[in-house]
Amino acid sequence: MSKTVAIEGPVAESTESIAESMRKILLRIGEDPEREGLKKTPERFENAFRFMTSGYAQDPEKVLNGAKFSVCYDEIIVVKDIEIYSLCEHHLLPFFGKCHVAYLPDKQVVGLSKIARLVNLYARRLQIQERLTSQIARAIDEKLKPLGVGVIIEARHMCMVMRGVEKQGSVAVTSAMLGTFRTNKQTRDEFLSLVKSGKS
Repeated sequence: MSKTVAIEGPVAESTESIAESMRKILLRIGEDPEREGLKKTPERFENAFRFMTSGYAQDPEKVLNGAKFSVCYDEIIVVKDIEIYSLCEHHLLPFFGKCHVAYLPDKQVVGLSKIARLVNLYARRLQIQERLTSQIARAIDEKLKPLGVGVIIEARHMCMVMRGVEKQGSVAVTSAMLGTFRTNKQTRDEFLSLVKSGKS
């Protein structure tokens, strides 16, 4: 008889490991988890999955607060072409692409590498692209209090490429504009122009 595990909330853990669950999945699809090529696969899957969802254990405030500086600078700061790799929460298939982040500082700036770290933090969770875009923008807005924030993500989704409509060339584009990036067309257009520069 199988053991019943009581679940008391979203963070309650089963006594069964991810690797053990994956071993059962392999059996369910008709595979032999004991054959040479699959013997270590459940453990490898668990390690990879934990890495790809490691963003849950990270705090955006700690990422940004450690590198904030008071600077007199009133021009747009853009970090573009940040590579993103995430997992679609609907099918647990990857989506990947580029993220472009801009903000107009108000007395405070943050180390450029921290922007990329923040993007990774939210990307390494089960996501939809729309929420990922908004989360990045809101975190920068809340922690830095800039005059405005803009975030654009361009991504390819394996749930559209490998299954479903199977459209290999499709790219999804999402944006989040806050503050002056939403209200001021000139600021928004400058951001879009900087993102497009250097592209064929």
